[in-house]
Amino acid sequence: MTAMDNRVMERQTTIGLGPPIVEVQCLHKTYGRTTAVDDVSFSVQPGEIFGILGPNGAGKTTTVECISGLRAADGGTIRVLGLDPQRDRAALRTWLGVQLQEGSLRSSLRVWETLDLFASFYPHPAETGELLDLLGLTPKREASYRSLSGGQKQRLSVALALVGNPRVAILDELTTGLDPQARRETWGLIENVRDRGVTVLLVTHFMDEAERLCDRVALIDRGRVIAMDTPTHLAEQEGGGHHMRFQPSGPFDDRLLTQLPIVNQVEHQGHRIVVSGTDDLLNAVTHTLARVGVEVREVQLESATLEDAFVRLTGRPSPSTDKEKR
Repeated sequence: MTAMDNRVMERQTTIGLGPPIVEVQCLHKTYGRTTAVDDVSFSVQPGEIFGILGPNGAGKTTTVECISGLRAADGGTIRVLGLDPQRDRAALRTWLGVQLQEGSLRSSLRVWETLDLFASFYPHPAETGELLDLLGLTPKREASYRSLSGGQKQRLSVALALVGNPRVAILDELTTGLDPQARRETWGLIENVRDRGVTVLLVTHFMDEAERLCDRVALIDRGRVIAMDTPTHLAEQEGGGHHMRFQPSGPFDDRLLTQLPIVNQVEHQGHRIVVSGTDDLLNAVTHTLARVGVEVREVQLESATLEDAFVRLTGRPSPSTDKEKR
């Protein structure tokens, strides 16, 4: 088990067992003759980082816009903290934080002015100086929004999502366009948000981001949820599990390996063998072949990823490189 797997297990022990904070049932939304969201259902537990994952154009943003009350659904039901985002919009605004897109902010306002402005919208806002310190923006307090780097703008977006002391935060494609270092810094910020007791809905098309951050993910493609589980379980169950590549010292009957309960498939790739399965392939394969005098050489071990699962489920390229318009 990797260090990342350990972190995920530790996170999941903190997830609340009470009623879901977000409930979406049979959500449907169309634009003209185009169906953007088609019968989407999921629930989010208190304390989760719940990922909505898929390629551009899959319906992710439309889904969270309906959840936040920015768009009215054409069908289905949505409850956030038991409230209807349309009927109870004013009450929900107190408890829901939404990351704003760049075009929504005044480029001439200074960082502290922007934060103070948004704090004035809430009855019990967070202490803005504390947020600036938490997100590493105190040195940029007097800087205008236009002068900030991409990573600093994303930090400010997180601050604005938190300034109302929300119980739920919706973060939509927060790391798109950032360099690798800024992306990883932003991941740390998202984890800090969750550690403050905020339940997070994270919209992303980056598989590594979902694997790092999310307790569970809903994979959405063409407006539908095609799978939902933890990233690890999806990778193992839908991505092909674990793979062991090696070169045998001599020929052997494939049935020696296919009869093993943990082996799903044996493939020949030239002089190399690829065994797919679960659990401890290395020991099982090595010991089984050793009994018939075959030595295992040049071994490579691989684990299936969330990206593998998505490709197998959809037959489409990785969402991280998909160039469709949303």
